[in-house]
Amino acid sequence: MSVPLRCVSTRGGAPAVPLGEAIAAGLAPDGGLYVPERLPALDPAAFDPRGTLADTAAALLAPFFAGDPLADALPAICAEALDFPVPLRPLAGRADARVLELFHGPTAAFKDVGARFLAACLRRLPRAGARPLTILVATSGDTGAAVGAAFHGQPGVRVAILYPDGLVSPRQAHQLGSFGGNVRALRVAGRFDDCQRMVKAALNDAGLQRAVPLSSANSISLGRLLPQMSYYAHAALQWRHGHGGTLDFIVPTGNLGNALACVWARALGLPVGEIRLACNANATLPEFFAGAGYRPREARATLANAMDVGAPSNFERLRWTYRGDDEALRRALRADSVDDATIRATLLRHARERGEAFCPHTATALALLDREPPRERGAWAVVATAHPAKFESVLEPLLGRSMAVPPALAAMLERPARAEPLPATDESLKHWLEAWR
Repeated sequence: MSVPLRCVSTRGGAPAVPLGEAIAAGLAPDGGLYVPERLPALDPAAFDPRGTLADTAAALLAPFFAGDPLADALPAICAEALDFPVPLRPLAGRADARVLELFHGPTAAFKDVGARFLAACLRRLPRAGARPLTILVATSGDTGAAVGAAFHGQPGVRVAILYPDGLVSPRQAHQLGSFGGNVRALRVAGRFDDCQRMVKAALNDAGLQRAVPLSSANSISLGRLLPQMSYYAHAALQWRHGHGGTLDFIVPTGNLGNALACVWARALGLPVGEIRLACNANATLPEFFAGAGYRPREARATLANAMDVGAPSNFERLRWTYRGDDEALRRALRADSVDDATIRATLLRHARERGEAFCPHTATALALLDREPPRERGAWAVVATAHPAKFESVLEPLLGRSMAVPPALAAMLERPARAEPLPATDESLKHWLEAWR
């Protein structure tokens, strides 16, 4: 067996561990995020351009899993988790643009990719002791539902979903509370950043971990981040096979996990070209990329609620990727803000002029595309992160019509839903976890 690729903490204060151990842990013991000790170099010619998303993922991730106990199961993990399409289709009205649709999974959002992959990995990892593993997930809308669906009914695992009360769409809230059984939803009296802080505090509490074994399914989890590279690789390889050259991406981003996956796919050698980060009115990233210092702050509520993040966790991984060289990082990416008025205008324009409906998050990427002059060569891929029907409270009054609901989402909405209130303090989550029987 080859030597496993080791994973290290972005903060450098934790021992290197095998990939499977990093996936199981979620957060490194020094509070940092796990990253591979190196990013392998891949040859695009080694991929089958006619393969499925699962085929692309298995080839892409093989160097990361080499020598790990999960290595032999990697093709089965990919086939089990990535069994839905991620089409790259033309965008109406722009010959130089495509839409990468990531919302065809069971909860109608891109988070299904990472959540299902993580669940498939954890099912195959051995666990010591009889106590269940509790998966903590902070969500600004879509992550919690994807994780709940991926782990619902899985023996030996429980899921606690924390979301900001009143700051997700009604359908998102219903999804989050619709599982029951081993999945419970907590509506936190605060913002997403509070939920994220509470999860990190619990994961870093050694005494709590001894009493209640914990892991994470947020984008701080390496097991969620790695498979997200696969759809960027798959789309870019398709484009190269059909058109030649690289494919440029405009990625809606909040906590930076989705965008970081695109950055890493490019770093591995896949034919990914320019990467633009589309942000809402939360300007932490746009200000940094414009030359200011990195200044986390409290998140603002916007129409693109799943991106309402003022302190993106994966910025730590992004800095690690560029060896702490902020100027190199600024040269590698661009980030721009899109306010709510522009989101509304973009949604209306695409619906009226082009007959297409998008979610508010995808609209931030479309707004950046609208600022770009048409190209004669190459193409932008706008990343569509969620199905518009999840945001009926925004879209239906704006567009003056009802949104067709995908069957899987409709079935989830028909189930009863329940969420428990929780104060936005670290201690309240600790006490709740200690009392969960």
